[in-house]
Amino acid sequence: MLLIKSGYVIDPASGFEGVRDVLVDKGKIVRMEAGISEVSPNGEEVRVIDAEGKIVAPGLVDVHVHFREPGFEYKEDILSGAGAAAKGGFTTVVLMANTKPPVDCAGTLRYVLEKGAETGIHVKSCGTVTIGMKGQELTDMEELKNAGAMGFTDDGIPLLKEEVVRAAMAEAARLDRPLSFHEENPAFIQNNGVNRGKASAYYGIGGSDRQAEIDMVKRDLELAEGTGADISIQHISTKEAVELVRQAKKRNPHIHAEAAPHHFTLTEEAAITYGTLAKMNPPLREEADRLAIIEGLRDGTIDMIATDHAPHSAEEKKKPITEAPSGIIGLETSLALGIRELVDKGYLTMRELLSRMAWQPAHFYHLDAGYLAEGGPADIVIFDKEEKWVADSFWSKSCNSPFTGMELPGTVHYTICGGKIVYQKDAEGKKGKDK
Repeated sequence: MLLIKSGYVIDPASGFEGVRDVLVDKGKIVRMEAGISEVSPNGEEVRVIDAEGKIVAPGLVDVHVHFREPGFEYKEDILSGAGAAAKGGFTTVVLMANTKPPVDCAGTLRYVLEKGAETGIHVKSCGTVTIGMKGQELTDMEELKNAGAMGFTDDGIPLLKEEVVRAAMAEAARLDRPLSFHEENPAFIQNNGVNRGKASAYYGIGGSDRQAEIDMVKRDLELAEGTGADISIQHISTKEAVELVRQAKKRNPHIHAEAAPHHFTLTEEAAITYGTLAKMNPPLREEADRLAIIEGLRDGTIDMIATDHAPHSAEEKKKPITEAPSGIIGLETSLALGIRELVDKGYLTMRELLSRMAWQPAHFYHLDAGYLAEGGPADIVIFDKEEKWVADSFWSKSCNSPFTGMELPGTVHYTICGGKIVYQKDAEGKKGKDK
């Protein structure tokens, strides 16, 4: 048994906030009230965690991560990715399917899920929308669902054929599984990864025009109407796309969107300052876009915060701006950036932040996660909102982050998954390698 004493409990699902003790047994929360005895009535050993002055919240849920296995294990593997997640306070992650081979059949999906089951956290996965991520022919989505796929996405590659998108939406609605869309029209892109504007001018390249996202978002929101398919616009980056989603949600309750911490924290100036460490798809945009994303998170237009954790090796990121791969790691800095940029600056309450990082992502993917309640899963993060830490080492195999070396708020002390401690700050054992 595990007893968490005197923490400030926040449950974003019910809206409850207050000082409570939380008693955990056999992977479940069995009691949540003040003054729970530290002595088990059955004589069982009770491990006590003193959480006074700390926040006790549901384990975070990231529905957009890349653990690179199979095929790119030198960047990250499922075990190292899960370790990074636990350090960041995440107890559930949903993997993207753009591995090698891609997760377009039940056999590859089973491999990923079996490896994930060995990690200590809940590792879920999407299947691809199309065979080989070629955008031409749908996968057997029903077979993938039956094998455990939580949803479908060709993340990393946009779906350009309207007839394929329509068919995918119809099938996803029939199967009651969500679709997530990577919205970048290559017709508006030359040298992706940096915004067409100040950043592209600095490097003397074409860059990614904002219309690349706007064009695809507009199309897919229109195609989704009347289908009944739950869809998410992934890693939204432009103010126009935020407004398109805002208006579409008034007509269609099945529309959702996610924002990555880097898009509500940084602008294209970071691509100039940090080079390839701030190169990503879609790219960092302008200050007006950053503020629009924050407003979208504030008013509920954007339901979810998802990291798009995208590990790459140091050697790859040292290549010239036009050759280095896009993407940054994010699992270990996400909560801290949410606190610094959204809570401390008054845009969101802590409960609202936790809703967008736990309850709402879990709800979108039909996961039993993201809440704290008696009888519910004992997936819990305990953190100190005020305590600072320095992002100078990572559990991830990779270190491609513009936030490296920064002092950040929000130190995670414990991550508990299924009633078991999977990360403890004061007993880390193997810390991430200094980069």
